[in-house]
Amino acid sequence: MNKPAAKQVLFGFHAVTVRLKTAPASVAEVHIDATRRDARMRQFRERAEAAGVRVIDSDGTRLDALVGNPRHQGVAARCTALAPRHSLDEVLEDAEAAGAGPALVLVLDGVTDPHNLGACLRVADGAGAHAVVAPKDHAVGLNATVAKVASGAAETVPYLMVTNLARTLNELKERDIRVIGTSDDATATLYDVDLSGPVALVLGAEGAGLRQLTRKTCDELVRIPMAGAVESLNVSVAAGVCLYEAARQRKVRG
Repeated sequence: MNKPAAKQVLFGFHAVTVRLKTAPASVAEVHIDATRRDARMRQFRERAEAAGVRVIDSDGTRLDALVGNPRHQGVAARCTALAPRHSLDEVLEDAEAAGAGPALVLVLDGVTDPHNLGACLRVADGAGAHAVVAPKDHAVGLNATVAKVASGAAETVPYLMVTNLARTLNELKERDIRVIGTSDDATATLYDVDLSGPVALVLGAEGAGLRQLTRKTCDELVRIPMAGAVESLNVSVAAGVCLYEAARQRKVRG
């Protein structure tokens, strides 16, 4: 007997708009704050109605209860959860078949804050990363807060949670993908290494950094040069610096 599809609530203009664009059939209904009559809300309503989705006029109190917090921007949707992403092998093979350039993977080791994960997914989408990978036992899963912060990137970037991160990194190496970790005590800087080929960039949580086994599994460790008084960057900011440096090098080298 098949299990019923899981339900979820998405909120915020970006997260709900991307779901309406990419998988409208999964959206059961959209709730909007009827007191908002600005252009952005009118355009959103038109998009939802054009997608054939039921639009329900609601109020702030009802939306707060539906979402669980007041940061919904007056928009929430009841949806059927999408099927889990494919395996990392399938994602990389699909990207290769589509001519999407050398593999670019972001690996997060120990990132448990949903706001950080959402921001990492957003920057991964912007930089053209093919996937974001995290261990099942040291990471946050996709939830409504992640989707809100990701501004739609949770729908477009494969987020793959693996049982054994070190084994997954070794499997990436077998595919001739260089595994480069970040560490404040590394000798080489991000700008000293060639990121134009297939690469997986591995980042740890702010403060804790990479776990020891993860560090040992990396081909090389690099640091982001820090010119000011602060010693480290938030993981999503660091992910942006690293991914866009890889994107810059790839553009320069064609």
